Amino acid sequence: MRVVILAGGQGARLGDCGSGKPKALVEIAGVPIIERVMAIYAGFGHTDFIVATGYKADLIAAHFEQRRKGSAVAGGWQPDWTAACIDTGALTATGGRIKRLAPYLANAPFMLTWTDGVADLDVDQLLRFHHRHRKLATVTAVRPPPRFGHLAIEDDRVSAFEEKPTAREGWINGAFFVLEPAVLDYIDDDDTAFERGPLQALAQDQQLMAYKHEGRWNCMDTQADIAALDQLAQDKQLPGMIDP
Repeated sequence: MRVVILAGGQGARLGDCGSGKPKALVEIAGVPIIERVMAIYAGFGHTDFIVATGYKADLIAAHFEQRRKGSAVAGGWQPDWTAACIDTGALTATGGRIKRLAPYLANAPFMLTWTDGVADLDVDQLLRFHHRHRKLATVTAVRPPPRFGHLAIEDDRVSAFEEKPTAREGWINGAFFVLEPAVLDYIDDDDTAFERGPLQALAQDQQLMAYKHEGRWNCMDTQADIAALDQLAQDKQLPGMIDP
């Protein structure tokens, strides 16, 4: 199944760590985050990618052109996949980027994610879940990394203390979607944010299902996130780990 990766954002919250690069090319232990995301899918045999670019689209296109010609990153690692870079506009919203890809999707189901996070996701199980429920869309629900410890208090007495308990954090949108072609009908135009109108409408129509991923998931939104991911990579514990 074809995989779409939205890579048009600036990554403004990354600050100096971006070094003028588009977010997709920010490196985690020598490997661009987009390639770490792609490796998750490639590990399950999904190697046909469409990269929806926008901000500094030329840099992303040039990166994958160099890859196509055989250049390598950290330690000589060279992946075996194809990546078609489609410039979907610098100011286009996430939904608009997806809509612009319609001519390349061949009216077939596809997977979708962005370069905001990595997970030790079993893509085969995700696809089986999607095919089983026969709805239009599946989102991978993940537990957010906990930020604070939890206190259980009874009559001003602390009855339990848990240091950053993940299970209490609830579920959030972890991306890693599986979508049927009809989902594109829920997107109006370039200004449509996929996370708002379309997903809300799909949920209201009872066409959005959640695949609950109980494993690891780590986001990359801030400089602190980059540092944490770098450390995980050094410790060989990064979800979707590439070991060049």
